[in-house]
Amino acid sequence: MTKWFRLSPPLLLLLPLGACAHFEPRPLAADPMSAPALQAPIADLLSRDAAHIDRPYLKPVALDLSAPLDPNGIAILAVIANPELKAQRARAGVRDAQVFAAGLLPDPSFSFGVDHILSGPDPLDNIAGALGFSLNALRTQRVQRAQAVAEARQVRLDLAWAEWQTACNARLQAVRVLALEQALANAATSADASEALLGRYLKAAGRGDIAPDQVQSSRIAALDAQSNFRSAQTTLATARSELHRLLGLPPTYALRLAPASLPAPVPDADRLLALALADRDDLAALRAGYDAQEAAVRRAILDQFPTLDLTISGARDTGGNKLIGPSIGFTLPLWNRNRGGIAVAEATREALRQEYDARLFQTRADIAAAASGLAIARQQYALLRAGMPALATFALASRRAAQRGDLALATAEVAEQSLRDRQLLLLQSEQAIAEQTIALELLVGAPQEAWTL
Repeated sequence: MTKWFRLSPPLLLLLPLGACAHFEPRPLAADPMSAPALQAPIADLLSRDAAHIDRPYLKPVALDLSAPLDPNGIAILAVIANPELKAQRARAGVRDAQVFAAGLLPDPSFSFGVDHILSGPDPLDNIAGALGFSLNALRTQRVQRAQAVAEARQVRLDLAWAEWQTACNARLQAVRVLALEQALANAATSADASEALLGRYLKAAGRGDIAPDQVQSSRIAALDAQSNFRSAQTTLATARSELHRLLGLPPTYALRLAPASLPAPVPDADRLLALALADRDDLAALRAGYDAQEAAVRRAILDQFPTLDLTISGARDTGGNKLIGPSIGFTLPLWNRNRGGIAVAEATREALRQEYDARLFQTRADIAAAASGLAIARQQYALLRAGMPALATFALASRRAAQRGDLALATAEVAEQSLRDRQLLLLQSEQAIAEQTIALELLVGAPQEAWTL
């Protein structure tokens, strides 16, 4: 029993080690797309997450990737499947861990020593031990935790802003893909018509019915039409690849998009600015960062006071005397007094204030410019649309006259090409309105459905 009692204090000191965390290796996957979580069909995984998504600007739905995706579905896919957002969400967990760490008190320190007598009249070994506590953490724990909480809130708001940006960029890219698909069909029709006209001109030139310069003009027009078609193909392939990247889908995944209607008119710039001040997560993140720096300034001011360390020591000397007593250690604030730390913290706070003011100024300017550009785009669209019926009527009449033999077929082809050119301009105008509306949603920080006129 006596032997066990002598061995027990060291064993008791080792008992807390049993509650320590253990290291487990987690190597990187050679191919992330082959991870076990992705072995199930992609559609099932995404549909499950989409049904439980919780974002103020998204509507949870049972997502069906085999059906055409509307703008809400595109935004949901971007938020839940974009690889960069997944990485940012993982980094946000680091801040949560730091908030947890900020609430923990430092462990006390313990020292123990034995001095064995090699010679001398005293019969006992000298034994000394000390238990120490740092009191500084008690003084700064509250402000340190407040700083960590504000920093974590800033990271979460930055993540929310990144998700909103990615969702808007994905919707923007989907608009471009839809417009480019229609532009490609327009270019294919023009290329086929130019080739057919060139073939007729070549036959007519072989019979000597037309001059060579007309054949050359038709050949140049056909080459231009083919060049436009190939360029449209390349641009569409690039846009589709970018959309797949934003949505976190494999490049070969078959994705269908639902056509979107023309966006409704928007409120004035002042109303949009008021919405932005209330809804933009990046502005809220800057405010949270400023709150964190306010806490950092308070902590720096607290650090100018003396640091305190409390130690309780006990000893038995070689004469058998048993001693115990506390000791206090502290710094003397004579020269430093953390003046450098306070200066840095206050300068950083002022820099954050100026950064916030600059972001507000930029937001106001961006919203005003976007609203003005959108108004111009709508005026241009109205003018193009007003001229469409007359061109369509003329092209149809020209084709009928050419079929009756009252008009040259080339003239009908020119009229139809003029109609296709106007249709392409109208398509590009619709695309510009849709893109600028999404860009305005991004600047405001909320979807158009949340705006009130």
